[in-house]
Amino acid sequence: MRPTARELLAAISAEFTDLSLPDAPADDPLGWPGYPEARAAAAARTGETESVVVGQARIGDVPTVLIAWEFGFLGGSIGQQTGDRVEAAFAHAKERGLPVVSLVATGGSRMQHGMRALSQLQRIARAAAEARAAGVPQISVLRDPSTGGGWATLGAGSDVVLGLPDAQVGFAGSRVRPATSPAEAYTVEAKLEWGQVDSLVEPDELGDVLARWLQLLASPSTDPAPPPKARRDVALPETGWDAVRAARAPSRARAPEYLDAYFDWRENVQGDRAGHVDEGVQCGFGWRDGRAIAYAAQCGTATRPAGFRTAARLVRLASRLGIPVLTLVDTPGAANDDEAEEGGIGPAIAELFEAIATAAVPVTTLVIGEGGSGGALAFAAPGATWITPDAYFSVTSPEAAAAILKRPMTDVPAVADQLRLRPQDLVGLGLAAGIVQP
Repeated sequence: MRPTARELLAAISAEFTDLSLPDAPADDPLGWPGYPEARAAAAARTGETESVVVGQARIGDVPTVLIAWEFGFLGGSIGQQTGDRVEAAFAHAKERGLPVVSLVATGGSRMQHGMRALSQLQRIARAAAEARAAGVPQISVLRDPSTGGGWATLGAGSDVVLGLPDAQVGFAGSRVRPATSPAEAYTVEAKLEWGQVDSLVEPDELGDVLARWLQLLASPSTDPAPPPKARRDVALPETGWDAVRAARAPSRARAPEYLDAYFDWRENVQGDRAGHVDEGVQCGFGWRDGRAIAYAAQCGTATRPAGFRTAARLVRLASRLGIPVLTLVDTPGAANDDEAEEGGIGPAIAELFEAIATAAVPVTTLVIGEGGSGGALAFAAPGATWITPDAYFSVTSPEAAAAILKRPMTDVPAVADQLRLRPQDLVGLGLAAGIVQP
């Protein structure tokens, strides 16, 4: 059975207080036959006077503004007073510098309000954008159903998007979508697979998960992230080819091991918000030594367009919230197949270069394995890049360099030496700040 808005608020937060709102004007702009009676019946059934409940509470240790849809009130539909309340909630959050959590459960715009209802989406989008520009973190929770404008504004537009399992999620509601469309496309699970949702959360874990996310997003810091320590005690390579072989060794530590050792705990974000996920890139926020640090880490595979776009999304979000960033470089290079080209690998790399170049927070980079060409450099912070003893960084792979220079593959080890890609070479060239040790 679907919990009411009040039941959900009580389960995830403490000390909830409704916002004080001005008296609402008459709510029947079109004079729709039977609407006043339907509205009165919804109020009597739910105990609410509108389809959203807005107020301030505490989740974990963080004071938070909450916007909770009551689906029992006319299907959680969005009308004039819905817009009034959402706008007031964001104004309250902006004025006090509080994060906003939206608990979405709506069937879309209220038909009895016509275009007046649809225009509320513009008000909601503007209120959210103004709060975002003021540095207000925003989290949405997709409940069943999250469709129409509720999904296409606060649901999909939040900084972090969480979903409850089995929720119906989609711009088109069940009564208006094409009959031939598979129902699976309109699920929160599909949206997770397509990079439009960051993670699924079991209902009984929602309060704890929100508390962790709010702690992370509401903890700005001005100090740069320190580079992680090396995970292996190995000697520096004697030759360039030794460096390449060390970086490619199966026993070499990968990004998940570095992240787990670096953070006390962490939460991932997923996907490029445009339909794709690159499993070879991990992004998110972690807690270390009493503060939040954002991370974008390559995991040793060729990075695809979605990986660069997800990392760029992460860097822009951290920059807006004032949270320093750690990036881990480990890739043979950007994906170069036809699918990557069609998916916009060039624009995606450019997007990440720009995000790091314009970040308003310090970005620290550690090269932990292969640093292959521009696909690796896009993740790297100029002037703040460190390297482990079992890593290399190069204009391209030695094999590709030999091919470009029209040299036989037997010359690859010699080319690796000539590229000066060893950790100590990079420090000597001024391209790495230093070599980290265990």
